[in-house]
Amino acid sequence: PPLHEFLPDRTELAVRIARQEAVGRAPAARDRALLSAVERMHEENPMLGLRGVRLGLVAPGLVAMQVRALAEAVVARKRAGGDPRAEIMVPLVGAAEELHLVRNEVDAVLADVAKESGVPLDCPVGTMIELPRAALTAGRIARDAHFFSLGTNDLTQTTWGFSRDDAEAAFFPAYLDRGVFERSPFETIDREGVGRLVEIAVAEGRASRPDLTVGVCGEHG
Repeated sequence: PPLHEFLPDRTELAVRIARQEAVGRAPAARDRALLSAVERMHEENPMLGLRGVRLGLVAPGLVAMQVRALAEAVVARKRAGGDPRAEIMVPLVGAAEELHLVRNEVDAVLADVAKESGVPLDCPVGTMIELPRAALTAGRIARDAHFFSLGTNDLTQTTWGFSRDDAEAAFFPAYLDRGVFERSPFETIDREGVGRLVEIAVAEGRASRPDLTVGVCGEHG
């Protein structure tokens, strides 16, 4: 999810501080600190902003923390007699270099936890193909991926250049009435556009890595 979904509401914080100041009370230091952080991280279009792999690359320790938590959970389940099969998927990759950097960090953490625990870890690392650029450069991205998950909902949004939350109410009815769409592209895959990108991603990914596993994540799956 976009970073803003994990942060307090900017307007609510500002109003709370303003009300405290209006009656002569000093706003809580925590509220001021939170508002400062929220304003610093505010984005006009958070769905295409600091999220996914980008957040992991600019926030030191974030990837390592998440991977270690997962790896230690796998170790705990194995020691309890379970057979966990964890996979690590890196979202919103648009460049092979992004996945390569994260993959190096993931592999290092997995190796550390395996050494510390004495429990071997085999956690495949892959990525979500949800950007047109990822589909078009899938051959390079696949060099560092054990699997692709085709994120058809977001791939549809980024290929068409519209937000599903806004577009379905704003103009989909008119487009359906006038024959631009036969059906909503979120109900049935757009074969000429999104479908072509999926075809390219699978073909070039497997040409680069024949053992690449491919799945679909989205309503089209």
